[in-house]
Amino acid sequence: MNDVVVYSKPGCCLCDEVKENLKRLKASYAFNLREVDILEDPEAHERFKEEIPVVFINGKKAFKYRLDEKQFLKKLESDRG
Repeated sequence: MNDVVVYSKPGCCLCDEVKENLKRLKASYAFNLREVDILEDPEAHERFKEEIPVVFINGKKAFKYRLDEKQFLKKLESDRG
């Protein structure tokens, strides 16, 4: 099963939008979803503070700022872990 990780922080409207899209997609497609609050992870904060939200699929950076649903589904298919 694919592993999807979204790096985000509270109060970020782009982050909220991407997380809502991922939760909606998860209802129809099988993947593990994990959210990382960069304010609680100093390493993630330093790495991603200027580009959240960031979405990784199976350890590979797939999207930042916005999520294209069609591209996301294509990447799920091609990046099976």
